[in-house]
Amino acid sequence: MHVFRDLHQLPEFKNPVITIGSFDGVHRGHQRILEKINHLARSIDGESVVITFHPHPRQIVYPKDNTLKLLSTTDEKIKLLEKYGVDNVVLVPFTIEFSQLSADEYIQKFLVGTFHPKYIVIGYDHRFGLNRQGDINYLKWYGKEAGYEVIEIARQEVDEIAVSSTKIRNALEKGDVRTAHLLLGHHYILSGQVVRGQQIGSSIGYPTANLDLGIKEKLSPPDGIYAVSVTHKEQHYGGMLYIGRRPTLKRFDNRTIEVHIFDFNEDIYGEEISLELIDFIRADAKFDSLESLSLQLDNDRQKAQEILKQKTSIPLFKKKANAKVAIVILGYNNTAYLKQFLPGILEYGYAHQEVWVADNGSADDSLRMLSQQFPLVKRLDLQRNHGYAKGYNLALHQIEADYYLLLNSDVEVTPNWLEPMLLVMEQDPRIAACQPKIIDFRNRSRFEYAGASGGWVDSLGYPFCRGRIFSDVEEDRGQYDDIQEIFWATGAALMVRADLYHALGGFDADYFAHAEEIDLCWRFKKAGYKVVAVPESIVYHIGGGTLTYNTPRKTYLNFRNTLYTILKNEPAEKLVWLIPARLLLDGLAGVLFLMQAKLPHILSIIHAHVHFYLALPFLLKKRAYYQKLINKLRGKNPANMETGIYKGLIVWEYFGKRKQRFQDLFKN
Repeated sequence: MHVFRDLHQLPEFKNPVITIGSFDGVHRGHQRILEKINHLARSIDGESVVITFHPHPRQIVYPKDNTLKLLSTTDEKIKLLEKYGVDNVVLVPFTIEFSQLSADEYIQKFLVGTFHPKYIVIGYDHRFGLNRQGDINYLKWYGKEAGYEVIEIARQEVDEIAVSSTKIRNALEKGDVRTAHLLLGHHYILSGQVVRGQQIGSSIGYPTANLDLGIKEKLSPPDGIYAVSVTHKEQHYGGMLYIGRRPTLKRFDNRTIEVHIFDFNEDIYGEEISLELIDFIRADAKFDSLESLSLQLDNDRQKAQEILKQKTSIPLFKKKANAKVAIVILGYNNTAYLKQFLPGILEYGYAHQEVWVADNGSADDSLRMLSQQFPLVKRLDLQRNHGYAKGYNLALHQIEADYYLLLNSDVEVTPNWLEPMLLVMEQDPRIAACQPKIIDFRNRSRFEYAGASGGWVDSLGYPFCRGRIFSDVEEDRGQYDDIQEIFWATGAALMVRADLYHALGGFDADYFAHAEEIDLCWRFKKAGYKVVAVPESIVYHIGGGTLTYNTPRKTYLNFRNTLYTILKNEPAEKLVWLIPARLLLDGLAGVLFLMQAKLPHILSIIHAHVHFYLALPFLLKKRAYYQKLINKLRGKNPANMETGIYKGLIVWEYFGKRKQRFQDLFKN
């Protein structure tokens, strides 16, 4: 991203798509506008340009107004705009002279004369020029002569942006940084220069870096202790932040912002640091002595470290990745879904993405429709229906990218859905795959069956999810919103490293559909890699739109492929007792189907076991083949088999103890 602070030194932008505003905090409402200009710029082979002002116009127009509370400093705003994929940011020095431009001068000299835009994306209520003479209708009228088109941001969207800003400020003023995080789409940031304090912290074993925010208008949360992620010179540390007047130290009364950085002892006076506020720990308090304060700080540190372990933060100031992402949809007779959901995938895109539809032998007019209505979408004709597993293998061998994002056609994406996953994977090269949070398209307060907030398995290899055990799906109340290592990621929205996908042989084509993603993730973990859930990314899944739930065919694939998976991946000594145990438990499942009068499902279980035992010699050869690939990729690194596995029996916990929620499994 390029940043320009001098209007006299601007380059000639290529087909610029511009938007204008303060973008304070760059919250989720703003992010929709940024996605809009980025998408428009890509569609005309142009550049996105955000025009913002420094200082904030209110500071110039109303210099005596001390009520202004900013969510971001100028430098923070720039880094946020970079995070969300903007090509160019122009910081316009806001002066009294600038505020005196007439509406005509504003358009002719400033907008057209300086930027030569192809599109101007602006709110329906945008006013400009001396005494607010100009409005969006005047801007549109002028565009006929100047050669630009105005894209209007609707009233509802503008109102949402204003409401979001107010809600964020209200939350922060109460110390509710969790709510602020949800509304912002990123953690709230405090940044500035480290200045010298009174060295009191060092005397009690808690040295702190005192932070000067640089501007008095920056909103700081109420006094107290916060768990934070600290960035210094692109390195990231955990820490605990203190904001307050140090009531225990009677001789001081000035309000300070100071952070104790865990496992850090460098001299950083005069240097810049940034803090991402992860969670509130406690309010400020007065203690009888420094010893009592030190003991409390011991407890605070422990709580902060627990919070940071659970609430992994995406480093905001990491350089934006230029990694190439291929979003690949395997299509089969799903023209309606493609028409419904492709526009969102294209609109809420990422600068370096390609969207592919690999058609799995559809009998409808999918390919013709794509060529006519979605010319930017790349197409592959696989000629016939190879199933999910083989279909993707065939398609991905023809697509070059750093990451594949395999997406069901019945998935609706949201603004900022892709980049949180990409940033997590760019941050940690040991992450092989990840998934977003999967919400029910029809009931948006609940998780969706296929993946929820990340997949686990129990000691017998039975899969379940954070948010879904067997057929019981939980309401989403934010209880699984932490980035967490899991065992398997759903195939409904699966992001994988392309090189690792191919190195481990891709999906097992013999699965046709169902559980192939569990098998692949199991191989990733045996090779020492991680699989994670990134709930900051959210998608809505219709479920059963591409493979119908609760059919005898699905039951057959479920039981057969699960047996395939444990035979190929579990240790040999465990298989001696595990296969008979699964035979017994699958028989109990058949009894349950009998009680429900679902005879075709009973036959499906029988067929699954018959086919499994007949395929044993072939499966053992396949087990050896995949193990060679795993060993070659892993090298001397240990396998990663400690996370995402529940040590108990999910069947007993669910049916015997009636534990129907994921979080209940970890309660006594």
